Amino acid sequence: AAASAAAQACSWLWLRSDPPALRPAVPVALLAALHLLQLGFFFRCLHALKVGWKVCWAKAEEEDEQRHMAFLSHDISMLRLFETFLENTPQLTLLLYVILRTNKAELSQGLGIGTSFLCVSWSLLDYHQSLRSFLQDKYELSLGSSIIYFLWNLFLICPRILVVALFALLWPYGVALHFPLVWLAMFLWVSLQGTEFMESSGPEQLYRAMVAVILYFSWFNVAQGRTLYRSIIYHGFILVDSTLLALAWLWGRAPSEEHSYLLPVVSAALPCYLLGLGLRVTYYKWLHPNMQVQQEGGSDEVDASGRSDGLEFRSFLEPDLVNRRMQWLAQTQFPLSQPARQHFLNGTAAV
Repeated sequence: AAASAAAQACSWLWLRSDPPALRPAVPVALLAALHLLQLGFFFRCLHALKVGWKVCWAKAEEEDEQRHMAFLSHDISMLRLFETFLENTPQLTLLLYVILRTNKAELSQGLGIGTSFLCVSWSLLDYHQSLRSFLQDKYELSLGSSIIYFLWNLFLICPRILVVALFALLWPYGVALHFPLVWLAMFLWVSLQGTEFMESSGPEQLYRAMVAVILYFSWFNVAQGRTLYRSIIYHGFILVDSTLLALAWLWGRAPSEEHSYLLPVVSAALPCYLLGLGLRVTYYKWLHPNMQVQQEGGSDEVDASGRSDGLEFRSFLEPDLVNRRMQWLAQTQFPLSQPARQHFLNGTAAV
């Protein structure tokens, strides 16, 4: 309930900070009521379908409608990401814990767990693809790049959830202590990176708290500049933490444990995580759209030097349609060159 309320609060705060021309033509009181009833995300999806229908059939102002659709789609993608890691991933961990505790699993439960793992990884891919929709020149992920991006997140997330569930199997109350401590460390780390996602300091703390939950399970970039060193620090921390959780389970399990089949599974967790890291390196080394840009003579530096030559984002024609939230996200993931950055700061929307 708290996770759903946090996501609804973010959705409401985003709507309040959006330019009036980009808000749904619905009374503010009705929007507030929908969010209080936990229907804000559902309403956003319906509104996006309406705008998408206009994009498909309307001829007038088609470019602005496409930009508007990209803006709406990204909001939905980000809310789905929050829902995945604040609700679905903890529930997946709990379900895995219950199955291990009872040592019984129906076929439907096994299929559900497998599907849930795939959905978690898919939400990260969908979010990244949504961010790239802001690029004026469509340097989208190819099919091969998308597959590698999906697999690397899957191979990194599966071992993390497994070791947390195993640790809870022996020390249920230990997880109640472990999660807040790691979450607090991630929250402080995000705060030190100086995010400027929301319009004011109070909502910004809510955003950082939600991102800290994501970081408990998976990498999530929140700041501009080179991410290599931050990524190494994060994955090093998670690797050590997950290893300690697995060793604690191995140390605490009884010799006559019925879960002997878990030993090979746990033994495969570390190679699985290292494989995920290897796929990530492969992606950024050979399959990232940067390679396409460099071959064409441009530079779409996302995780390298932090420079960008000629990279532009979608923007509305009206200078009043400014959205700091989308501008921050776009500049975080796809750093602008200096001329383009000045152009955005002078009032063009990063949508």
